[in-house]
Amino acid sequence: MNSFEPLAVPCGPDAPEACGFVPCEGGVCAAAGVRAAGVSAGFRKNPNRLDLALVAADEACVAAATFTTNRFCAAPVTVSRAHVADGRARAIVLNSGNANAATGEPGLAAAHEACARVAAELGCAEDDVLVASTGVIGVPLPLAPYDAGVPACVAALAPTSAGAHDAACAVMTTDTVPKEVSLAGEVPQAGGGTVTVHVGGFVKGSGMIQPNMATMLAVLATDAPLTADAAREALRSAVGVSFNKVTVDSDTSTNDSAFLLATGAAGGEKIDCSHPAYPAVAAAVRAACVDLARKIAADGEGSTKLVTVTVAGAASAADADVVARAIANSPLVKTAIFGHDANWGRVAAAAGKCGVPFDQTSVDIDFLGVPVCRAGLTVPMDEDDMLRRFEEPEVTITVNLGMGEASTRVWTCDLTHDYVTINGDYRT
Repeated sequence: MNSFEPLAVPCGPDAPEACGFVPCEGGVCAAAGVRAAGVSAGFRKNPNRLDLALVAADEACVAAATFTTNRFCAAPVTVSRAHVADGRARAIVLNSGNANAATGEPGLAAAHEACARVAAELGCAEDDVLVASTGVIGVPLPLAPYDAGVPACVAALAPTSAGAHDAACAVMTTDTVPKEVSLAGEVPQAGGGTVTVHVGGFVKGSGMIQPNMATMLAVLATDAPLTADAAREALRSAVGVSFNKVTVDSDTSTNDSAFLLATGAAGGEKIDCSHPAYPAVAAAVRAACVDLARKIAADGEGSTKLVTVTVAGAASAADADVVARAIANSPLVKTAIFGHDANWGRVAAAAGKCGVPFDQTSVDIDFLGVPVCRAGLTVPMDEDDMLRRFEEPEVTITVNLGMGEASTRVWTCDLTHDYVTINGDYRT
């Protein structure tokens, strides 16, 4: 083995414990005042697949959202963007099996109708309901599944882990597992003492993942009494370091949406961005999003490995991001990882092609915590030891460009035969 020290990693995963939060039970329903359900409504051919989810607050509450920047955005994105503009919402209804994208005016009408039906069942205004869809693009969204599906969802709403889990399952498409998170922690009050608050949520996403706002579909909830501005800022900043740092295949979906409900049911003082509790709540939202983002990458279509790419020593954050994405999106890097090959030359080539200026003689690279390149030159490695390290579920690649102090971290996965099979058979 070589005698070089491994590179320092300045962008380790956000640990909820760092902000006083720890994992708890409940998923999205960990937040007091939130109920959830998932049912089989008939959007999918398989009657055994849940395909309609509903997350509802006990009453209209603070809400925030981020959406895809894809210009071919889906009808539910357009409708939800308008409905959440006032910073309030009561419920989010989500279907899988049909994206309701590229469906024109009928698609917009269907998205509005979905909101109207949920609103009628809950006894709230239509614009207090947000809507999201995922599935095949360009196919009209049928309304018939809502006939029995919406009443069934409302009847099944429960403030339990089971309700949260069913909702998480109902939005899955090519996902192999539901992806949930829930955290609890104490936050300070300006007048003294603390209040226990919760953050929970779920996400779906496995392919067509390189968001430029959020992810495929994510629903988060907290019982912290955030103001509308605080909720928007907490979600915006969390998305920037989590969902916006995931890439499975460099494609941005037409439907990407991330929602945050803040019920205030934990009690205590209103939390704006200057309140002493805000940093802890924002950090918990960020930790929840990072956890979900890592789960997306780990469940990338056909993947066998979660891959974490850290780029440090960049001249700017933008430079670090460009280099990290070039490495994470490289088919040659991703296939090398699938083959358990610590081929750092592919990492170097991907970094060098992306247009960011750096001096190759200053570049250091580690694979799985092992120095493989220093000052642009090969460092001998123990191939047997490296093969053993590849048995771990997560592969880490760390690059220091030697150009400055900026750094970033991006999550991806390996590229396998199954990715081609899954996407080749997607509509059949």
